[in-house]
Amino acid sequence: MAVLVGSDIGGTFTDVVGYDSERATVVYGKRLTNRTDLAESVLGCLAEIDVAPSEVDLLKHGTTHIINTLLERSGARTALVTTTGFRDVLEIGRAGRPVAFRLDYDRPAPLIEREMRFEIDERIGADGSIVVPLDVVALDEIASRLKEAAVESVAVSFLNSFANPEHEMAAVERLRAALPEVYVTAGTELSREWFEYERTSTAAANAYIGPTATRYFDRFQQRLDGEDFTGRFYLMASNGGVLTADQAKRSPIALVESGPIGGCVGAAVFAERLGIESLIAFDMGGTTAKCALVEDGRFGVQPTYYVGGYDYGFPLRTPVLDIVEVGTGGGSIAHVVDERLLVGPRSAGSEPGPVSFRQGGVEPTVTDANVALDRISGNQFLRGALPLDRHGARAALDDRVGRPLGYEASTQTDTVAAGILALANAQMATAIKEITIERGRDVRDFVLFAFGGGGPMHAIDLARELHIPRVVVPPEPGNFSALGMLFADARLDESFSLRHDLVDDASTRLIEEADATTRALAKTLAEDFPTATQISEWQAELRFTGQRHSLKVSFSRNDTTDSVRRSFLDEYLRQYGHVDEAAPVEVIGVRVSVAAPTAVPEISGVHRIIGSGSPKPRENREVFSLAAACRMSTPVFSRDELPIGFEFDGPLILEEFGATTVVGPNESIAVGELGEIIVTLKGES
Repeated sequence: MAVLVGSDIGGTFTDVVGYDSERATVVYGKRLTNRTDLAESVLGCLAEIDVAPSEVDLLKHGTTHIINTLLERSGARTALVTTTGFRDVLEIGRAGRPVAFRLDYDRPAPLIEREMRFEIDERIGADGSIVVPLDVVALDEIASRLKEAAVESVAVSFLNSFANPEHEMAAVERLRAALPEVYVTAGTELSREWFEYERTSTAAANAYIGPTATRYFDRFQQRLDGEDFTGRFYLMASNGGVLTADQAKRSPIALVESGPIGGCVGAAVFAERLGIESLIAFDMGGTTAKCALVEDGRFGVQPTYYVGGYDYGFPLRTPVLDIVEVGTGGGSIAHVVDERLLVGPRSAGSEPGPVSFRQGGVEPTVTDANVALDRISGNQFLRGALPLDRHGARAALDDRVGRPLGYEASTQTDTVAAGILALANAQMATAIKEITIERGRDVRDFVLFAFGGGGPMHAIDLARELHIPRVVVPPEPGNFSALGMLFADARLDESFSLRHDLVDDASTRLIEEADATTRALAKTLAEDFPTATQISEWQAELRFTGQRHSLKVSFSRNDTTDSVRRSFLDEYLRQYGHVDEAAPVEVIGVRVSVAAPTAVPEISGVHRIIGSGSPKPRENREVFSLAAACRMSTPVFSRDELPIGFEFDGPLILEEFGATTVVGPNESIAVGELGEIIVTLKGES
């Protein structure tokens, strides 16, 4: 048996999808995440779905371990070696003040404290010339001091090394030889762009998580080997592709958003198959809600990611799918501060979890509000594997939220719970607005594609609030991020600075530089992913001369300077609503992506519909409707029993393993050709 497995470790649940390529059958598993043994979370899920690791041909794994290590500041003891005069670049950062009117604003401390940042004489000019030779004697002295300080990791980032990495690579080789047990990384191994602060910050973060990530990957591989696993083990990267374990060890920063990316990849596959040109991928999990745009079957990639957010975080110059995230999820805690109701960003996680999970949680969460309103069944969650405590959830809502807000009677619990859901929905709606309206898109032109454990429960209310006419819920939405990983290709991205005016034969230089980088990436990719087919994509980073901000446009070997300029002007007009056709344009960078296909399942086989004919509701339940602001008698169906083509008018609830879809009274559903649920909102078309 050849089984393809996707696994996604989240803050609350661990999800696993197994696809038997010989029988074209799919199985799904979900369990609470074991925070002390993440590998056991995956192996436990495999055991629950009766898939032995020895039967697995390919395992694609996504994890939040990298981002959690950075946010929790639980990485290695790290040092920085940099050019004389630049040890404080991590603290100085950029001169901009993201929160302009907060008088007590202060940035968090850098990952590497000042006494662990070492300077060395060397200098590369902006043109790549050697201005001051590398002082190797001083470098050896620094190596001795690093050994005495018992550092676990070292980042090397020299000024202008993007133009000539000779000094940086020489220093890295010398440090690796002198400190064989220490993790050593260089800025130019991660980014070849001119942003000194961002490149140094990226090198520091990669070094900071390198030792812990390496131990995590090695332990995971050892646990798999101990279970007679002989297949291929890939890690989900933030750019939408997969990496081998060795690649991930060299550049663990490439996995900073490993966990949520699988769902975006799967959403793009479904959008292409269903012919949806404009789609919002909406993923609501236990801790956060995330959304991304998929347009013409493709998702956007951002070159800079801010750990902890733009206002208070630090930058990483690594390609990450363009995702907007808010700290609102099923586990988000509802609490009262100064007579104000707040939801999140604190989360109950898997330990202790929501009150209704009976795991020791005492603070009410968004999940508890849904349970209290009977939007989630107390005995059908995870097919009864995790019975929910409705009475405990309602009591916690009364004690922790209702009474502090002046709601004394237990008969007002519905009002309190509905208020929590309304606030949670408002917070998630801001993320959708940010990625659409604030970027020049009309949100009404998009389809909302909802997945994650909480996505289908809240998506239709969000669509109603934002006037989105159609919602699509894919098969097994609670495990969709793990499923999406199965569709991910191997992929490498590289961006580099290249500055010149976009005039005359500028396109020739663009094509030559992109072609050379493509060949280098293709060679590297072929070493780990041998395949006859590779797909490349090129983008030029352009801006009007004198401007700070830039835009990316795609180009190919057939483009001319005029056609590249036209693409930039059209994109600028679409984003900003006006454009100066006569203004000069300059190139400031190039991004190259090369992908190699991996084994993937047949998309039509990922659903498991067992019903036919005219299915009947499992029960009728009095469920609180946010649209009607009251309880309504609501038919409850088992989603697995709904055949393709089935139609029904709301209100209704669809229950399945890992997720619940809540449909209001003014919506209707239909089951599509891939087993997806298509929800149409009346009056919004």
